[in-house]
Amino acid sequence: MAWFLSNRTCLKVPILRLAAKCGPIGVDIGDDTLTVVQLENNGKSKGISLISGDSKDRPEDVKPGSSDWQIWAIEAIRELTSNGRFRGRDVIAAMPASGVFIDHIKMPKVNDDKLQDAIFSKIKQKLPFEPDDAMIKYIPTEADNVLVIAVERKIIDRHLAIYEEANLHIKSIAVWPVALANAYTKLFGRREVDIEAVVMLLDIETNYTNVVICRAKTLLFARSIPIGARQLDADEIVTRLVLELNVCRRHFGSMYREAQIGRLIFLSGRAVDRDICTTIAKQLEMPAQMGDCLAAVEMPVCGDDLEIDRRSCQVNWATAFGLSLL
Repeated sequence: MAWFLSNRTCLKVPILRLAAKCGPIGVDIGDDTLTVVQLENNGKSKGISLISGDSKDRPEDVKPGSSDWQIWAIEAIRELTSNGRFRGRDVIAAMPASGVFIDHIKMPKVNDDKLQDAIFSKIKQKLPFEPDDAMIKYIPTEADNVLVIAVERKIIDRHLAIYEEANLHIKSIAVWPVALANAYTKLFGRREVDIEAVVMLLDIETNYTNVVICRAKTLLFARSIPIGARQLDADEIVTRLVLELNVCRRHFGSMYREAQIGRLIFLSGRAVDRDICTTIAKQLEMPAQMGDCLAAVEMPVCGDDLEIDRRSCQVNWATAFGLSLL
């Protein structure tokens, strides 16, 4: 069952949950890296254990979204999930940030039977693709605001075909804001004081930075900025990213006048230099913490079929972890 629905069936649909301790395989096919992870609840102090995980970088000569990319993705998923540690074939996956359109609107004041058409009417002229090809999900947030997410139908179909060819069972197709909010809630926001706290999550990928503002699992704001770790080796680019993040803060403040962002959480782990994160936090003048997903879970005894070394790993696991924990 897909998480996205057609533009004429714009309903609130919950993410599927699994009753077993073992979670689904979370698959994050980003534009630059493919990451797969499976987690489980273990009943111990940290509560969550890593079953298996691995990643593979996209070859530079393979264009994202092309037929060659699709073939590469199928082969990479087969390779990464064949080590024997992964349990089952159930998958929750996410669309790449570059293929996801996000907008924030006020809840239309119409009857429930007209709500889906009203929401679609508000965003259809903003879509970067033909409105008739849109598959849409809307999420009511707070203060009568709605977060609207749209993906082109052919991109959904392309990803479904990848998992079918890789012999995996797709339980749901989610999106990165949902996965990041879930990773934060399950791994770093488990204290009682975190339930009402509003936080800004930063997921710095290779060529873009994903921003989520949430109250626990309640999404309030999301935006993808086309500046990533590859560009942040220059001070002026770091400053430009901070300017974009301040734009996000102002936009959020105009939507939620009673809410205040309490702290900044970097979810990229060791994939981004700590000094860069410190610089960003100082320029934003916000208290911040590092959210290293690998440090937040119990690790299995390393063997020949587990390729993750917590101390030296520079892979960004946040989205894949959040998907496996849904």
